[in-house]
Amino acid sequence: MSPRRLFWTLVLSSSAILAVTMGMRQSTGLFLSPLNSSTGLGIVTISFAMAIGQFVWGAAQPLFGMLADRVGSYAVIVLGALMLAVGMAITPLMSTGTGLILAMGVLTAAGAGAGSFSILIGAAAQRLPVERRSAASGFINAGGSVGQFVFAPLAQALIGAFGWVNAMLALAATTLSTIALALPLREKAGVAAARAKTQSGGITLRQQTLAAFKDRSYLCLHAGFFTCGFHIAFLVTHLPGEVGLCGLPATVAANSIAIIGLSNIAGSIGAGWLGQIRRMKMILAWMYGSRAAIVALYLMAPKTPLTFYVFAVALGITWLATVPPTAGLVGKLFGPRYLATLFGLTLFSHQIGGFFGAWLGGIAVARTGNYGWMWYADIALASFAALINLPIREAHPKLATSAA
Repeated sequence: MSPRRLFWTLVLSSSAILAVTMGMRQSTGLFLSPLNSSTGLGIVTISFAMAIGQFVWGAAQPLFGMLADRVGSYAVIVLGALMLAVGMAITPLMSTGTGLILAMGVLTAAGAGAGSFSILIGAAAQRLPVERRSAASGFINAGGSVGQFVFAPLAQALIGAFGWVNAMLALAATTLSTIALALPLREKAGVAAARAKTQSGGITLRQQTLAAFKDRSYLCLHAGFFTCGFHIAFLVTHLPGEVGLCGLPATVAANSIAIIGLSNIAGSIGAGWLGQIRRMKMILAWMYGSRAAIVALYLMAPKTPLTFYVFAVALGITWLATVPPTAGLVGKLFGPRYLATLFGLTLFSHQIGGFFGAWLGGIAVARTGNYGWMWYADIALASFAALINLPIREAHPKLATSAA
């Protein structure tokens, strides 16, 4: 297969898979209110189940990354598709907090994690030359944004037309499409083994992981990504609640989430392209700093549909556009062989932040009746993330390409 054809085969397959898995994840907040009305479990309990899902999605990625490094990405994606479909299908049957945690917090989240960033970007990076990896990450990441743009309004339309139970079942069936979409990612065992031996340089996964956690730059990436997770999980879980508190219809929330996804298509592709010519740590610092300013401006603006849509466009530019430069930096620091695992570990930190963003948002609104303190915390953490990325050691892209 020619290099150009290989690039687009990997990118389009991975993007389509991520569109489905991320589209499902980023639409879960739309089910919070219907779940509460149907089960009477309360916002805090449901938020906690969704927060567990944020944590499990992150924890699953390094584990599935290790498995993908051993048996290949295709088998992992198939396993994840089955888990995701089953988790979503049994959610309507759960009437207790424990059952909801099992369905949404464990099965659904882990299944989505098996078809997410670390596995897909890792699979592409191992088979592409260094100068093409950043662009590939950007395009793959944009697939997740396409999924958010498509599935958020689709889920809201299905909820309105057929009820939340039927909407959940329809989405569960859709997740099985990732099995067919992953077919281009299959490889012959001998080819994969030979490449893995060449790329590992004789170092084991355990040795590489221990070395990574002794590296200050890698720890700085974890710290910044933690705050990114807090920000995204808080918004994707509680933006519908914020819209409701402002007296606006649910369609404003669904439209806002879709707009965030649409804007992030440009942001993700742009971040991947910039990573080829600019230092990725500076891209990350700019993104995190801009979030603090955007949230501050939102708090001062009148709460109208237009405000939410402008807010969504501004946030969407950086929403998940942090993924390509973060994955790119991990690849720069440690090479592509164990990227699925090492990037998966940074995503775990991202989702620890996500756990607190989803859970504390529910506590805040239950105790104070609004999300005021969460917005202030978001501003502080985004500012911290902008600063913590600056000490990361990174050669200029031109020097890194020459060395490779």
